[in-house]
Amino acid sequence: MKITDLLKKDTVIIDLAATSKDAAIDEMAKKLDIAGRLKNFDGFKKAILMRESQSTTGIGEGIAIPHAKTDAVKIPSILFAKSVEGVDFESLDGQPAHLLFMIAASAGANNEHLETLSRLSSLLMDATLRDDLLAAQSPEDVIRIIEAKENEEDSHIGSNGNKEDSEQLILAVTACPTGIAHTYMAADALKAKARERGITIKVETNGSTGVKDALTAEEIDKAIAIIIAADKQVEMNRFAGKHIIKVPVAVGIRKPDELLDRALNQDAPIFNVTGETKSQHEETMAEGKFKEYFYKPLMNGISNMLPFVVGGGLLIALSFLIGGINAEGPFAEALNLIGGGNAFALLIPVLAGFIAMGIADRPGLAPGMVGGFLAASGGAGFLGGLVAGFLAGYVVIGLKNLFSHLPQSFEGIKPVLLFPFFGMLIVGLMMIFVVNTPVKWIMDGLTAWLNSLSGTNIILLGIILAGMMAVDMGGPINKAAFTFGIAMIDAGHYAPQAAVMIGGMIPPLGIALATTFFKNKFTVAQRDAGKTNYVMGLSFITEGAIPFAAADPIRIIVSSVIGAAIAGGLALYFGCTLQAPHGGIFVIWAVHNPLMYLVSLVVGAVVTAAIVGLWKRPIEENIKGI
Repeated sequence: MKITDLLKKDTVIIDLAATSKDAAIDEMAKKLDIAGRLKNFDGFKKAILMRESQSTTGIGEGIAIPHAKTDAVKIPSILFAKSVEGVDFESLDGQPAHLLFMIAASAGANNEHLETLSRLSSLLMDATLRDDLLAAQSPEDVIRIIEAKENEEDSHIGSNGNKEDSEQLILAVTACPTGIAHTYMAADALKAKARERGITIKVETNGSTGVKDALTAEEIDKAIAIIIAADKQVEMNRFAGKHIIKVPVAVGIRKPDELLDRALNQDAPIFNVTGETKSQHEETMAEGKFKEYFYKPLMNGISNMLPFVVGGGLLIALSFLIGGINAEGPFAEALNLIGGGNAFALLIPVLAGFIAMGIADRPGLAPGMVGGFLAASGGAGFLGGLVAGFLAGYVVIGLKNLFSHLPQSFEGIKPVLLFPFFGMLIVGLMMIFVVNTPVKWIMDGLTAWLNSLSGTNIILLGIILAGMMAVDMGGPINKAAFTFGIAMIDAGHYAPQAAVMIGGMIPPLGIALATTFFKNKFTVAQRDAGKTNYVMGLSFITEGAIPFAAADPIRIIVSSVIGAAIAGGLALYFGCTLQAPHGGIFVIWAVHNPLMYLVSLVVGAVVTAAIVGLWKRPIEENIKGI
């Protein structure tokens, strides 16, 4: 099947009117709907936006490929749209997309359809094709250009590898969540660059049609390094003992040369099934160990705990709205019981369980949750839960190594008997007799110190916590402050979370105000994105500010930290406390002294907006390089 069997004149937009990402997706989806390619417009658009939320489909070089595989599609299709002004798809190179291809794959699409859709992604790596499409003046021109390129490719299809007599073999695996675009573009970029440099490479693709060109045990044994360019999980145990370069799939598309250099130099950690790595460079090894041993498991615990925090926190806040700050009345009491008595009771066990799972995979979950429950019931609180999670994870890793020498016949009983029994036994005994008592002393001391704070001290605490929330906007520093605030709510101290939440709301709100009142300092796309930051900021979603911080890190981050720190200090100066851990403005009734909390929020957002607006140069000056 040819690409032009899926791309027709009635699915071509020569002059896209939309200038923002959301508007562009809407306009293209409507074109597909009008052309009779969709069963359900809303369902298709939802699937497209869901894919966008996983990782950007802006691949650089002025191209974006929003795509989805869903039963909302009636006929598998491709839509082409050309934007003269460009649309910001948050590409890796920071450039707007001028060539947009929307891929609509039906849930039951056969392999032939999916392979054709993927083939389009590969063709777009050709700069000449992109230039020709930019110059196209009609739908007929677009069809003719793509058909000619496809015929040219058919006349000389290349092989996967290159120079089979080469002594050095590099392997790669590419995968994206949907598996119909980025997977194959990354594979083709790596193969094309390897062919150009005379490097032998084989690329396994994990796409919608399944695994293609699967790597064999013999090839893995011969390889000097393996590149994993993926946004989803791939089978890793087969690569034990090999240098592994792990990057997002978009990096495979954008930086194949750099990845090949790293592979040739074996500039990557050595992987083994226990998750340990050995690197040739101490700095890389230290960074890899920190991420692998601490940061990733911690983020796994926090991300899985977050739904309990949000859901439980909103239920608590709603109980206060209905029954007052003491949640009085049958319905208010029921809401408080669900949110505070049950959802919140699971926070520490879930945190510990998923930290352990992030270290030891599924066998770590049960020992981790039991350890977390013992920490919560023993008074060790969140700090005890953190200890329980890491303890359980590495205890199970130790058990895996210990039991690895057992006969093969024991493999079936390890995950259902040996790991849970010995894991719970060891972790439980250590929590009861070793961990809980000293950690409880620490938590009690911390709580007593926080309760004793007043005047300048409490203001300083608010400044520090709120400022931390704005430093990396969802990164490890932000998460550390957020986790501390949740821990203090669990310990019955509600002031820190008031500073944490207000600090997380300031960056997106400040940027939203700046894009509204200093329009000449931002592009049209940035001004459109600024509008959504009002909603994100009021909802306590700090990450809305990240695209702005990525484009102009010093001005945006410094301005955000200053505004957040001022807001946090003011909030605690006015005696504000917060019993709901999440929800932003929608849980204002859970705040003590809500009026002054709103005043603090406005002051902080205005300060951030003013600094950004005065510090940034007008767009015209930026273009001139002044």
